[in-house]
Amino acid sequence: CARYGVFSWFVPTEFDGQQWSESDITRGYLSLSAACLTTTFVITQLTGASRRIAASSNPSLMRSVLPLLARGDQFATVGISHLTTSRRHLAKPVLRAEPTTGGFVLDGFSPWVTGATHAAHIVTGATMDDGRQVLVLVETAADGVVVEPPARLVGLSASHTGQVTLNRVLIPVDHVLDGPIENVMQQGAGARTGGLQTSTLAVGLATAAVDYMQREAERRSDLSPPADQLKSDLQTLREELLAAAAGQDQCDAGEIRRRANSLVLRSTQAALASAKGAGYLAGHPAGRWCCEALFFLVWSCPQPVMNANLCELAGISI
Repeated sequence: CARYGVFSWFVPTEFDGQQWSESDITRGYLSLSAACLTTTFVITQLTGASRRIAASSNPSLMRSVLPLLARGDQFATVGISHLTTSRRHLAKPVLRAEPTTGGFVLDGFSPWVTGATHAAHIVTGATMDDGRQVLVLVETAADGVVVEPPARLVGLSASHTGQVTLNRVLIPVDHVLDGPIENVMQQGAGARTGGLQTSTLAVGLATAAVDYMQREAERRSDLSPPADQLKSDLQTLREELLAAAAGQDQCDAGEIRRRANSLVLRSTQAALASAKGAGYLAGHPAGRWCCEALFFLVWSCPQPVMNANLCELAGISI
C-alpha cells in the first residue's frame, strides 16, 4: 500500500500527502474493501490517526509525524473506542488522565487498538476527574506502554486488534492533540462514529459477495432473481453513499449505515448459500465474508442503527 501511495491519500499536501477528496477516498475504500476487508480496516485506523493529527492544534507533531505516515515509514493507529462506543456504561473511565508538570499522566487501558504491535504511535484519549477529556499521541516505545497480545476474533484477526495498557504513562504537553475539553472526540475533523467510512467498507464487502453471486448465476439460472435483486440494492446504496461523500445534504449517514449493515449481512449469507457445502469449508471466501460481515454489527455502531438492525433480524417492522 505504501508503494502505491495509499497512505498519503489522507494527508495534507504540505506534509507529503495527496489530500484526496472525500469522494475519491470513498471510491478507493470501496475497491480496497472488496478485495480485502482486513487490510482496508487496518488502513482506516491509520486514516483516523492521520486525520486527528492533521486536525489538531499541534503543528510540531504535524510536521514531524505526518510525512512519515504518508510515506509508510511509520504506522500509527487509534485507540478511541472507549470515548465513543465501548465501555462507556462503566462508572469509572477505563483510561484516566492526571495533569502533571509539563503534561499528563495516563493510567488504564484502551480496549480496542488495531495493529498496535506494529505501530510507532497511538492516538488515544483519556478522561480527567472533572469529566474533561484529552486527546494525545502516545509513543508505543514509551515507558509504561504495554501492547497486549491481539485478541482472537470471529473475523479480521489478522488486523492484530487488542488491548493496550498504559501504566502511568507520561505524555508531554507537546504530544497533546486536543483538550482538555468535554467530549474531545467531537472536536476537529477526525473519523466520526458510525460515519460514512464504516458504511463504505460494508458496501465494499457486499460488493465482493454480490459479484460472486453474479458469477454463480451465469451458470445457475435459479440464482438470477436473488443475485439481480442484491445487485440492484447494492447499486442504489453505492450511489447514495457516493452522494453523501460528496456532501449532498439529503443523504442521512445513519440510514446509509443501517442499510449497509443489512446489505452486507444478506449478501454474504446469500453468497454462502449459493456456494453450498463448499462455502462452509475453511478457506472458502463466502464463509470468510459471512464472518467478516458480523463485524459491522459491533464496529462503531450507533445505538439507533443497532436497534434498527435488531428489529430487522427479529422480523419487526419499523
